[in-house]
Amino acid sequence: MNLSSRQLLRFPAIRRVAAALTLAAAAVLAAWPAGAVRIKDMADLKGVRANQLVGYGLVIGLDGTGDGSAEMTVQTMSNMLEKMGVTIKPGDIEADNVASVMVTAELRPFAGVGGRFDVLVSAIGGAKNLQGGTLIYTPLRGADGRVYAVAQGPVSTGGFQATGKSGGGIQKNFPTVGRVVNGAVVEQAVATDFSKDYTMTYSLHRPDFTTAARMSAAINAALLGTFASTPDGGTVSVVIPAAYRDNPVSLVTLVENVEITPDNGSRVVINERTGTVVMGAGVRLSTIAIAHGSLSIQISETTDVSQPMPFSQGRTVASPESNIAVAEERSPIFLVESGVSIGDVVRALNALGVSPRDLIAIFQAIKQAGALQARLEIM
Repeated sequence: MNLSSRQLLRFPAIRRVAAALTLAAAAVLAAWPAGAVRIKDMADLKGVRANQLVGYGLVIGLDGTGDGSAEMTVQTMSNMLEKMGVTIKPGDIEADNVASVMVTAELRPFAGVGGRFDVLVSAIGGAKNLQGGTLIYTPLRGADGRVYAVAQGPVSTGGFQATGKSGGGIQKNFPTVGRVVNGAVVEQAVATDFSKDYTMTYSLHRPDFTTAARMSAAINAALLGTFASTPDGGTVSVVIPAAYRDNPVSLVTLVENVEITPDNGSRVVINERTGTVVMGAGVRLSTIAIAHGSLSIQISETTDVSQPMPFSQGRTVASPESNIAVAEERSPIFLVESGVSIGDVVRALNALGVSPRDLIAIFQAIKQAGALQARLEIM
């Protein structure tokens, strides 16, 4: 006999067990800090994904800004015209108004046959401007080589280019890249199976054992039973209850709106190219003394001229001379106590009067000393 979850709850013993599980899960959830995040914003449902499509095509109708005599463009034009019953030699084709382009797109999940979506058109030859052009029939293929959509339509560049006869000109944005709005039509749908064998699998964007355990407990609390488990730190498996097997979409809607608080590790992220330093809330320092001074070196070049005496056989000689001045600023030593919060760390570093680029060197030195209780990541 196969009973649904609602029918099972009619039995007193099962109701008491479910109530106990609910209270236990509620106690765990209450112990978590504020800042809850929906599951749909921190995990992906396995089987629900977009697919990349790509195709090669031609943009016609340009105002002399095409590929000109590019061999690939001329050959493509000749092949296309031959399929339409027009036989012409490639050498007789002028392609100044035609450009070879690559068409890229992303086929969203659950896209049905006949659905439309945007495509991105990018020139791959010597075309200077795609403004005013029209993309002609272009098949879009997936990684398996099969055609899933076809694209065609006017190209919108969102920019322009104007050039004078003398060579000067003006340009806005990138006129060699454009978009065909709703220009692609789905010809073949991609099968999506997110509830295979009555099981759904969620993959965390940032794997973490604590976050996965909290997510599993929250789902069990919402479903009033033990349906979710954590095979590893980046995956949560959910067995579809009998009451939702005929309508798994309702279960997905319920699960993805469950809120939990993720437990991310403490990190200090440094972008050395831009001088950006970002610290997480859990960053801690051990007891350490910090001193940071700056060394300034100024070099000036001068030229001395040696002039010979009148009526002598000498000649004028110029000799360079370098003047070097070194100045070092003194900085006091600041003591940072163990276990301070991120606010205390910021105040201590600000007291040194350092710039973001100086912070990079300081954090690297603190990490090398073993006093930084966080992961240091350099972008």
